[in-house]
Amino acid sequence: MARIILFNKPWGVLTQFTDPEGRPTLADYIPVPRVHAAGRLDRDSEGLVVLTDSGRLQARLSHPQHQTSKTYWVEVEGCPAPAALEVLRNGVPLPDGITLPAGVQSIEPPALWPRDPPVRMRRHIPTHWLAITLREGRNRQVRRMTAAVGHPTLRLVRYRVASWTIDGIEPGRYLELSV
Repeated sequence: MARIILFNKPWGVLTQFTDPEGRPTLADYIPVPRVHAAGRLDRDSEGLVVLTDSGRLQARLSHPQHQTSKTYWVEVEGCPAPAALEVLRNGVPLPDGITLPAGVQSIEPPALWPRDPPVRMRRHIPTHWLAITLREGRNRQVRRMTAAVGHPTLRLVRYRVASWTIDGIEPGRYLELSV
């Protein structure tokens, strides 16, 4: 029977259990032995991290060949025009190749916890929220995609991995599933 833990990672926490520099890690939040993160989430991103003791499940969720879908709530600088949204949907040319097509929708600002530290805002530049669903997981992909279309990411929250979401899980807390 596989152990599955859904963790709502706060901003600034590394998706690993040790850090030689002493920064916050998963070990500061999850006292469960022998589980490993299925994929990574950048230190400056927040949201869902799935941990498991099953190597098979870990590979299914994180290996690119399985194309597990993940949805991110992304606050970007400025208001993307329809043409920018189409580029995000159809594939963004990046130095490491064109991204796979993505699901992209404009959304109302989600009801999220305050971020500590707060997101840097510019008084005269509006922000906009997008839901972006990917089936690949390149390094800092969402941030690179939004920057490539002229709308840098200000806040990034992974909302969903496969069929699991952060619904009902406070930042810094985890839920262990019975499977």
